[in-house]
Amino acid sequence: MPYPRKLLNPYEEVAVDLHPHWWYYAKPVAVLVASIAFGILTLVVTDSGTSPRTIMAWLSLIFLVLSIVWLIGRYLKWATTNFVITSDRLIFRQGVVAKQGIEIPLERVNTVHFNQSVFERLVGAGDLVIESGGEDGQQRFTDIRQPDRVQREIHTQMEENEKRRFTMPGGGGSDVASQLEKLEGMLERGTLTAEEFQAQKDKLLDS
Repeated sequence: MPYPRKLLNPYEEVAVDLHPHWWYYAKPVAVLVASIAFGILTLVVTDSGTSPRTIMAWLSLIFLVLSIVWLIGRYLKWATTNFVITSDRLIFRQGVVAKQGIEIPLERVNTVHFNQSVFERLVGAGDLVIESGGEDGQQRFTDIRQPDRVQREIHTQMEENEKRRFTMPGGGGSDVASQLEKLEGMLERGTLTAEEFQAQKDKLLDS
C-alpha cells in the first residue's frame, strides 16, 4: 500500500514511494520450494502405507505449512514497509500492527552512499547508507530498488529543498553571513548558476 497522504505536511509532495525489492522474498520462497520438493520426494521414494512414509508425509506437511505462513508474513511486512522521498524529508516506515520508522529532514542529510554486490546489480537491488546530522548519525536501508537512482533523486530533492529555503521569506539561516556561505556552497556544487547566485546574493544584501 502507498504511504498515507494524511501523514504528509501541507504542500509536501511525494517524489518516491518504494516497497522493498522483490529479492526481499527470496528466502521464504526458497524454503517454500524446498518444502514442496521434499513432499514430492516423500511420495516418490517411500512405499505407500508404510510407517516411514507416514512420518515423512507429516513432516513435509508441517514444513509446507510453516513455509507458507512465513511467506504470508513476509508479504504483509513488505506491503507495510515504505521508503519515501518527499520534497521535505526522507521517511522509512514499517510494521503490520505495531509501527516503527524514522524521518530525516532533507537539510540534515550529509551524504548518501549505495552498495550493490554483483548479483544485486543484476537484479536491481541494493542498500542505501544515509549519514545525517541527527542523533543516530547513520542509517542503513536494505533491499532498495535501483539504489543508484534513488541516491540521485535524494540529491535532486535536497537541491530543490535548499533553493526553496533561500527563496522563502526569512529562510536559509540565522544571519546574512551564514546564508552567504550556503549560497556559495550551492554555487560550488552547481545547484545555482552564477546568475542565480548573484541574484540571490543581491536580494539577501538588500533585505
